[in-house]
Amino acid sequence: MPVPIKAGEVLRGRYKIRRIIGQGGMGCIYLADDLRLEGRTCALKEVEHDRTLPSDLIREARDQFLREATILARLDHPNLPKVSDFFSVSSRDYLVMDYVPGKDLRTLMVEARQAGTFLAEEDVLAWANQLCDALNYLHSQTPPILHRDIKPSNLKLTPSGLLKLVDFGLVKLAAPGEVTITILQGQGTALYTPLEQYGGDSGHTDIRSDVFAFGSTLYHLLTNQAPADARERFLNPSSLVPPRQINPAVSARTERAILWAMALHPDERPESISQFRASLLGDYNPIIRPEPSILTRKNVKFWQRQPERALLIASVGLAVLSFLATLIR
Repeated sequence: MPVPIKAGEVLRGRYKIRRIIGQGGMGCIYLADDLRLEGRTCALKEVEHDRTLPSDLIREARDQFLREATILARLDHPNLPKVSDFFSVSSRDYLVMDYVPGKDLRTLMVEARQAGTFLAEEDVLAWANQLCDALNYLHSQTPPILHRDIKPSNLKLTPSGLLKLVDFGLVKLAAPGEVTITILQGQGTALYTPLEQYGGDSGHTDIRSDVFAFGSTLYHLLTNQAPADARERFLNPSSLVPPRQINPAVSARTERAILWAMALHPDERPESISQFRASLLGDYNPIIRPEPSILTRKNVKFWQRQPERALLIASVGLAVLSFLATLIR
């Protein structure tokens, strides 16, 4: 684990470190001020390659980092943080991205669990719809870009309700017949990682690997319960409990789509994000709204899902008030 940079230190004569906002095995993510653009804050992702590796492999990994950083800097999508710069300082490489305010979906899920409830399905589907847009955009690049670490903590919800897929730490270019080195060596987070991704860069990962992680993420968000990981399910197929057994409010359609995405064999999953979106949402077009309140979510759900009953209750209430007013006169 590299020694973190101290607050106040300036990198490349431009980025003044405020504090650490994330930490991993190969570096930190820092909140920093851009001294060239007054008032702009950014996130710096730090990567220090394993010094025990042979020098030729370290050089190859750093060259790969520069190639991938160049490609990431070209991306422009509302559901992705913009990569604005990349550079190296000594043995460390840095990726400079927009700082995304707001809470991640894992935090919202934990808050719901602590309140004794679940995240509302319509909220989760609205976030899923935005994530579909981001992944479709990544997968449509030439060659396709795989995220490979989709999980609730890598999905941030801005105060306006816009979802951002953050942390490109395991991004991989899916060039046919070409073995690549990821920006950060690893296989993602076990709870959301398909079996084929455990092979590292030599494993055969494609768009369907992101589909698996997507489905696993939705499972966790809707049930407050982490799914059994792929290795455990391979040994014990019954270890994955269907979502509706944990949260009966989840629709049958949503459960079917999630379990399809979480199939152990890639050939048994949706072939694309578009196909998964169709199975999950159909013609339903969720509305983006500001960060939901755990305390008011049930009321929002009632008025949205049962408008006729809500109107009836309102009508009865008005009639009672009118009757009382007549009696008072």
